[in-house]
Amino acid sequence: MAGRRPSWQGCVAGQQDGRVSQGNARRGRTGRPPVTSRAQILTAARRLIDQNGWEKLTLRRLAAELGIGTMTLYHHVRDKEDLLLLLINEYADQIPRPDLPGEPRDRIIATSIVIHDALAAWPWAAEVLTSDGFINRLGQSLWMVEAIVAAAVNHGCTPEQAVYVFRTIWYYTVGEILVRAHSARRPSPGEQPVEPAPYFQDADATHLPRLVALGDRWVTLSAQDTYAQGLEALVDGLLAQAASARDARKGARETA
Repeated sequence: MAGRRPSWQGCVAGQQDGRVSQGNARRGRTGRPPVTSRAQILTAARRLIDQNGWEKLTLRRLAAELGIGTMTLYHHVRDKEDLLLLLINEYADQIPRPDLPGEPRDRIIATSIVIHDALAAWPWAAEVLTSDGFINRLGQSLWMVEAIVAAAVNHGCTPEQAVYVFRTIWYYTVGEILVRAHSARRPSPGEQPVEPAPYFQDADATHLPRLVALGDRWVTLSAQDTYAQGLEALVDGLLAQAASARDARKGARETA
């Protein structure tokens, strides 16, 4: 899944690819004006995000990129939030559903890796989805959330524990993606790259002996892709914690 890019030729799943006129945006045209499709709008928005980041995307900038009037975009999107969700859902709807393992624990891990690999190819989407309320509007891609919560319940978690399992995995996954994405950020045009200082060179070896001994090995070690390994440890710990709580409740009922 890592590195997979969606096809931007199609329209958003479940929605019509309506077309609107560019007639008033480019003056001097004669004859029948060209039209702008939703697919073209999403492609241009994706291009601007790749160039400048999602925070700097505005409907005004998008309209200028397309050569249309800003009001024309409102035939397709209500606001920037709606545009971002269209982009994310269009991408997420193209993620194939794999054959998941039958064992609940393994199903949680496999689904989490699907989420991770999809977002690793689109780290800006992970940042957008950290905002309150966004995950509730994911549409068809909510099957991944359902798969993790259902597997946790199948393993013996209560619904409340299952939500905690998903939330903890989500934080771990998004955090790992965003840290790597920001660490790999390239300098902006005209920005001089800064040579990083040696790790822990000013640290006191008396108080921080392990870190000083590691030194620049920290960079190599922290760059290793250990997501799957950490995920397995996290899931095992969460499920064990839920089982322990379940056994404690059972013991309390038996002694009551």
